[in-house]
Amino acid sequence: MEKIRRREKFKKEFLNTKSLYFFVIPGLIYYLIFKYWPIYGSQIAFRDYSPYLGFIKSPWVGLANFRRFFESPDFWLILKNTLWINMVNLILGFPFPIILALLLNQLKNRHFKKFVQTVTYAPYFISTVVLVGMLYTMLSPYSGVVNTIIKLLGGQPIHFMGKPRAYVMIYVLSGIWQTCGWSAIVYIAALTSVSPDLHESAIVDGANRLQRILHIDIPGIMPTIITMLILTAGQLITVGFEKAYLMQNSMNMGVSEVISTYTYKRGLVDGDFSYASAVEMFQSAINFLILLAVNKISKRISDTSLW
Repeated sequence: MEKIRRREKFKKEFLNTKSLYFFVIPGLIYYLIFKYWPIYGSQIAFRDYSPYLGFIKSPWVGLANFRRFFESPDFWLILKNTLWINMVNLILGFPFPIILALLLNQLKNRHFKKFVQTVTYAPYFISTVVLVGMLYTMLSPYSGVVNTIIKLLGGQPIHFMGKPRAYVMIYVLSGIWQTCGWSAIVYIAALTSVSPDLHESAIVDGANRLQRILHIDIPGIMPTIITMLILTAGQLITVGFEKAYLMQNSMNMGVSEVISTYTYKRGLVDGDFSYASAVEMFQSAINFLILLAVNKISKRISDTSLW
């Protein structure tokens, strides 16, 4: 009897909100086709895949492709490069959007605030190809604006894009410039939930702006900060392919070869699809384990977690 009541209730609710369900259908179809169906193809990581034989008929090799990767002389190099870039990006890049949001929140002049927001958002819409082209132009040892200034000051031009030690900093700092304003949107939105009454009470008690930021704003958005940190940690061994590949050259290969560029070369260039899929699956598995670990630690320490 209870089941019949629930069924009738569901039918009634569905009929009343059926138009909303139709809006969900396109998104559902998108995820089924482009997110869930490709999981079927991940089995090639455990096969000696041949496009002529297909997924099912290609010979099953088990964990052989994973062993090849672990025993490869490139394993530790690309893992170290990927981790190092992401660690530097986490240490330097993660605080910038938070600082920007806190500073923008303190601005009283709305027109100036909107101007700053527009200026900081704009780089996000520059394509990766254009961004890397700008880097090559600005850092050129012959006509780049940076080396022109160095020569005017009496120094020798530096080939920044060919220096392995400079690669990581250029990658990270250019990424901060491009994404800082866009990433700050989340924290700006979180700051709107901080009660103005708290600031008014703090002002009455004689607190200055820095004290109000430290004791009101930051604690108010701390759950958001922790959530974003967990999500960032879940991508700790993932470096975007386009930028890393476009900035890569023979002189900085020792620090620029990361998992995404490695799988591209082994998978699409060399045609070793199974091996490249195994490397990508390894990357996804490690990211997932890191996400679980960081989420669990966060839940114990701060009671803030993704689930």
